[in-house]
Amino acid sequence: MKYQKIKGTVDILPPETEEWVYLESVVRQVMQRYNYKEIRVPIFEITELFARGIGEATDIVNKEMYSFTDMGGRPLTLRPEATASVVRCYIEESLGKKLPLVKLFYIGPMFRQEKPQKGRQRQFHQFGAEAIGSAEPAVDVEMIALSIDILKELGLSDFVVWINSVGTPAVRARHREKLLEYVRPLADKFPKVDQEKIERNPLRLFDSREKETASLMQEAPLLEQFLDDECCRDFDQVKDIMEKLGIEYQVDPRLVRGLDYYTKTAYEIKSEVLGAQDALSGGGRYDLLVEELGGEPTPAVGFAAGIERILIAMRQEGSSGKGDRSLDLYIVARDTTERTEAIRLAQLFRGQNIAVDIDYCQRSNKAQMKEASRQQARFALFVFTDQIEKQQYQLKNLETGEQEELTVDQITTRLKEERQSQRAEELQQDIQEESN
Repeated sequence: MKYQKIKGTVDILPPETEEWVYLESVVRQVMQRYNYKEIRVPIFEITELFARGIGEATDIVNKEMYSFTDMGGRPLTLRPEATASVVRCYIEESLGKKLPLVKLFYIGPMFRQEKPQKGRQRQFHQFGAEAIGSAEPAVDVEMIALSIDILKELGLSDFVVWINSVGTPAVRARHREKLLEYVRPLADKFPKVDQEKIERNPLRLFDSREKETASLMQEAPLLEQFLDDECCRDFDQVKDIMEKLGIEYQVDPRLVRGLDYYTKTAYEIKSEVLGAQDALSGGGRYDLLVEELGGEPTPAVGFAAGIERILIAMRQEGSSGKGDRSLDLYIVARDTTERTEAIRLAQLFRGQNIAVDIDYCQRSNKAQMKEASRQQARFALFVFTDQIEKQQYQLKNLETGEQEELTVDQITTRLKEERQSQRAEELQQDIQEESN
């Protein structure tokens, strides 16, 4: 074959696309309930935005970014994450002058040049939210609650919320000094993939997937031993509010996240059904990022969730999504006259919010009926020449086999009634599932 997709990218085809549309619709519904507004930022930005925002000592900036120089000589990068872009927009568009607390969400592709793995390709997709303008720990909890509600709305239940305080730059500087005293004498024992982290960013050793590293780090000094009073107070408030809201969580003192901009509370939601790459969602507070990127000192908190991983978890838990609504009607026609009438009827029914398809391949009646069955149409409509003048057509219920001759208005009424009945049945099933 002459052309193939690039390694680390995938084609998302029907019916899988229906799962994506369903997931995105749920995200938008829940975001609306929390009063988050959608933002769509560019797919590429000036490289320095991500280098400064994410942190030059991170693997993302050092190894994984898709960077290039455009025809104007500008260094650009495909976005590896969206928070830096959202903050850039917040500053550039002066959003903080319009609202004291700016609440935004996004859905879209991200790009990292890393080894493709289950649930994470080189082009992967995330949704996330950012709340910029408040230092209140209650906003941290809202962000966690928002993440949980989306996962639950998608039918997921087998997950655990892990939280930790990653402190401030001053806290991490004190911790780094003691951490280096611990790991430097052990440097030769670490796997090669982690040895370079020792001097560059030793905190990342806590996040390593290497078993040898995890074993060596068992006795390493933890961030919690260096937290100042403000960090402890904020973290205690987060835990207190979560407990009052009935949100179950576990504290993981080794949770550090992979981005340098986090301060104070950070969290991850993990699912055991995913295996090693178990994070569904994660985020935290980043009170210094707005200032770092050229804005006024502004507290903020946010999260991002991996769409591919969530879809995998949904399938594992038997909640793959309802997808788009099924086809209401397939119109069967034979010759040119009948096909012309079928096209007219299809457009008429579509104007009444009825999902319709017709045959454009000049196939036989039998082949068209097979196509109607393949597309899981609820009804078939036969357009015969002798019926066109009467404006009455044969409507067949493909589930019961019942067939009757009806006018266009009668067909429209029948299809809408069937659609309402189907929705009522689905609602009743949802109620029963929730009660169980």
